[in-house]
Amino acid sequence: MLKHVTFLGAAVLALSLSNGAAAQDATADTVVATVGDTEITLGEMIIARAQLPQQYAQFPNSVLFEGVLDQLIQQQLLADAFDADVPARIELALKNERRTLLAGEVITEIAETAVTEADIQAAYDERFADAEEIPEFNASHLLVETEEEANAAKARIDEGAAFADVARDVSTGPTGPNGGNLGWFGSGAMVPEFENAITSLEVGAVSDPFETQFGWHVATLNETRVQPQPTLEQVGRQIAAELQEAAVTAKLEELSAAAEVVKPEADAFDVDLLDSVELLDQ
Repeated sequence: MLKHVTFLGAAVLALSLSNGAAAQDATADTVVATVGDTEITLGEMIIARAQLPQQYAQFPNSVLFEGVLDQLIQQQLLADAFDADVPARIELALKNERRTLLAGEVITEIAETAVTEADIQAAYDERFADAEEIPEFNASHLLVETEEEANAAKARIDEGAAFADVARDVSTGPTGPNGGNLGWFGSGAMVPEFENAITSLEVGAVSDPFETQFGWHVATLNETRVQPQPTLEQVGRQIAAELQEAAVTAKLEELSAAAEVVKPEADAFDVDLLDSVELLDQ
């Protein structure tokens, strides 16, 4: 389910325990909030709290209370939007489960109807068709400790020695054994001094010695290319998920604007009532 109807998507608020509703005054039927004509009770909140994944056990009730309440309110908004025949399996579920399932049905309908293949193609074209071309570079370098060593290496290359052979002979860097080849990289991958030296070269040219924080370098530009754009097949699912989430967000905003949602004032309830499982038996 998307984040809009999960606890993770709900805002959390630390509530004071001092002025909350007394546990002895509350029952499982105590109304905590309303969404339109639908009441959300403390008992439903207790059940929702108990069904949270184990990793939420570390959070205090002062954090969980508002998050659980927001989850139930958002789920009720979506459930109220369901206008088809209710499947029998949902009628047999508990009230919280019914709300969750109905909200899930609405989200599924949005996912299946609000986003088409044409929408995905249009979003892909907008994102990538006119995207700026990003250059990538394939370069080799040799690294030595002093400028004198770098000048000597450059002289050997200028006299006709193969760059890779010189790099294997003198480079102290980790790429020395493979002739100094760095593979493909893009802008920002290297320190500025190195990137400036590489981007100023023509393919096949060898730089003058230059210094970085690692030592003295001599570099050569082997190849350039434009960073390949991802294909629709590679990013289509991600784009579809983003469009579906946006559609759900828009639906929730529409439902929220049309519904009267009443939430309690801060500190209106003792947040530790979330643990009052015994209220469910009253």
